[in-house]
Order: sequence, then structure tokens, then C-alpha cells
Amino acid sequence: MWDVEKIRQDFPILARRVYDKPLVYLDSGATAQKPECVIRMVDRLHREWNANIHRGVHYLSEETTEMYEAARRDIASYIGAAAPEEVVFTAGATASLNTVAYAWCEKHLRAGDNIVVSEMEHHSNIVPWQLAAGRKGAELRVLPFDDEGRLMIERLPELLDDRTRVVAVTQASNTLGTCPDLAPIVEMAHRAGAIVVVDGCQGVVHGGVNVAELDCDFYAFSGHKLYAPTGIGVLYGKRALLEDMPPFLGGGDMVDRVSFERTTYAPVPLKFEAGTANFVGAIALGEAVRYLRQFDLSEIEAHERALLQRATEGLMQIPGMKIYGTTPDKCAIVSFNVEGAHAYDIGMILDKLGIAVRTGQHCAEPVMTHFGVTGMCRASFAMYNTLEEADALVAGVERAVRMLK
Repeated sequence: MWDVEKIRQDFPILARRVYDKPLVYLDSGATAQKPECVIRMVDRLHREWNANIHRGVHYLSEETTEMYEAARRDIASYIGAAAPEEVVFTAGATASLNTVAYAWCEKHLRAGDNIVVSEMEHHSNIVPWQLAAGRKGAELRVLPFDDEGRLMIERLPELLDDRTRVVAVTQASNTLGTCPDLAPIVEMAHRAGAIVVVDGCQGVVHGGVNVAELDCDFYAFSGHKLYAPTGIGVLYGKRALLEDMPPFLGGGDMVDRVSFERTTYAPVPLKFEAGTANFVGAIALGEAVRYLRQFDLSEIEAHERALLQRATEGLMQIPGMKIYGTTPDKCAIVSFNVEGAHAYDIGMILDKLGIAVRTGQHCAEPVMTHFGVTGMCRASFAMYNTLEEADALVAGVERAVRMLK
């Protein structure tokens, strides 16, 4: 059985009290908490190994460089990449997606082409494509979802044509929890000659990914949702595509030779890692991946599904409750509103009870527009949450509703 109490001992912040109440942290979809081994790694890097990578011949630099590249190898293995060179370190998923939207589209997108995005995307997988389309005179097309939160994949063929260059889709919705079946999307997009870009921020946490089996062309995720620090992310790309792309940012460490007449670039992935890398974040992300490797991902997923079921069943007993996203295969995210009570007010009352949830638009305003609301409450569960915390959420919402009505 999943020993959640043992797991919780690895996460020191979970012992905190807020407003003199035990912390119930249900906002891991925004930022997950960090295990002790990751916290120690960040501390040791600053104390023992702090030196710039790839540039020095001295001991500290060489040691830190090896740790950085070891993290790349571990992450490549964790996501099923064919080679470490297919893993590019970025500032986060937003930077990863912008890199593709700028660099790949700069070379391959033309006026009259089109890009398909899903209606349930996070802003980070919408706005970069809008910017690219605006620069190039291309069209943005939207694949809708239904009122259950199911992505209407059957509508994709009518959106694809021989001018479709990109299909951008989430592996798991940060608001609805929906996990679309990506296999037919990838197949249809490739048949049309388009590349597939996947936002894996939630998917890599809830169930994981094998990018080779998925056959996506690019895959983006952030470290801070995968139990690592903020400010670090990954862009996976098929090597041939990365080699074909121009660099996004210019500067140190991404070059081969520089003269005022001509500059040539370093091989992938360094071509896309300009400037002083966030080597502390990258190495700590590698440590987070090594921490996760000790667990069976299917056991984590089963535990999170039990949490989601417990919370959902309890919330549905509250009069006026509306849950958004009810597909059977959703990940451990539940977004909701209660008739007659504003989401912000519910969130503030929960906070005073020590329960941390997200309120607002969740950087997914088109989802709010679809349902005709201005915001939602969202509880997002992680491997360290307990059934008692799911019950505390339900009891807290019940109390908030009594106070607000």
C-alpha cells in the first residue's frame, strides 16, 4: 500500500502550521512542494560546487558541468527521450513553448499557414502561437472541448489541411484535469504534415510520459511542478528538428565560433542554452527525478485518483456545487464553483482554515469563457496528500458556503 505518511516526512514544509492550523496544501498544480533531498541539493550546490558550467577548466567548474550533464541524462531517460541531446534546459515550460513558437515558426511558418490549439490550453500554450501567427500572417484555429471537459478530437480532421504547420495540445488540463488521448491527435497531425507540441506540465507529474512512444515532436514541462525548484524547465525536441531550428536567444555558450563577419552555433542542445545556465535548477531537477524513480508511477497515480474520488464525492454532496471537468480519465485536479458563493471568497475562507487552493482563471481564460464564469476554485492533489486532507477540503467548503449564503 502507498505509505503516504512516510512520503510526507520527505517534505518538510508539510509540517508547517498556518493560522495555527495544520497546513493542507492543495495547490500542487501551481507549484509542488520540494522533498528534503532537493532542498539539500540546492544548498550543497551553493556551498560546495558553485561554479559556472562548460567554461572553466578548474575542478569546481568541471565537477558542476558533469552534474549538469548527468541531470540531462537522467531527465532524458525519465521521459523516454532517445538521447540526452534531445533535452534542452530552459527557464520553464513557458520559455520552452516560446522557443518553439519563435525558432521553429521563424523558419517554417508562412503567411496563409495555420496553427491548431485546443480550447483547454494554459495561456502559455496559446499566446506564443498567437504571436507567431501575428508575425507571419498565419491563422489560429481552435479545437473545442464539450461541457464535460472532453476534448472533441473528432473535430480535428476538419481543422487540419495541407497548410497546418503546428498542433499544440496539453497532456493534462491544468483546470479541468482532462487527459486527452494524444495518440490519434499525433497521428492525424503528422498525416497532415504538421508537428505536434505538447504541454506536459501536469501530465509529466500525473502518470508520466514516454515521448518516444507518444511520438510528439516537442514536449515542454516545468521543474517546479515536478518537485524541483522554480526557474527551470525542459524542452524535449526530436533531434532532427532541434538541429534544423535556428537559435532563439543569442549569447555565450550557444556558439561555436564568433566573428563580426559570421557566427556559427554550438551543437544541440547547447545551441538553445544561451548565457549562464541555471545549473543549480537543472541539477536539482535531476535530483527530483532521481527521487521520483524510487516509486512506481502507477502507485502514485492510483493514490492521486483515490484522493480525487474522495474529494469529488464529498464536494458533490454540497447543494449548488458545480464541478468543471468530469471525464473519467482526468488527473487529480478538481475545479468547482458553488452557486451563490464567489470563488475568491471560498478560497479566502479555506485559507483561514489552513487549506491552500487556487482561485481565479488559472491562466486559462478561454476555459472560463466556455463555462461563462469569471473564475473557479481549484484543488490539485499530489503524492503527499492524504484522504483526511481531501475530507478537510470538503468540510472547509461546506463551512465557507454556510458563511457566505
